[in-house]
Amino acid sequence: MLLQELRSTPAGIGAPIITDEEAGALARTTVNLFRMWEVSDTEATTLLGGISARTWARWKDGAHGRIDRDLRMRMAHLMGIHKGLRYIFKDPARGYAWVRKPNATFGGVSALGIMLRGEISDLAAIREWLDAERGG
Repeated sequence: MLLQELRSTPAGIGAPIITDEEAGALARTTVNLFRMWEVSDTEATTLLGGISARTWARWKDGAHGRIDRDLRMRMAHLMGIHKGLRYIFKDPARGYAWVRKPNATFGGVSALGIMLRGEISDLAAIREWLDAERGG
């Protein structure tokens, strides 16, 4: 039996590509969101997949540089979380505070506590939970 070459097939998921321009906008928005969530610099670097403190400091100063695919997806999840909170809480301050409050659904851990485990799947899980809560 001879080996046959397999033809490439397109992925079925069809996730949109985040352009460089959109990634820059996501970075600026993430800096602002973390201010509202009162995220420390250490927490920010963890949420962003372990970027260096120096890179985070540059982001806060408005210099974003090249943003890789993993980081783009992390920021997209963070924006999805923010959007979900805005739908659930009409008062933005309540949504910002919710991120840090212990949550019985998460075994007494806050959503931020879950996200700070550092895995992109943790961000996705919080986003999916919020989407389910709001019926989205």
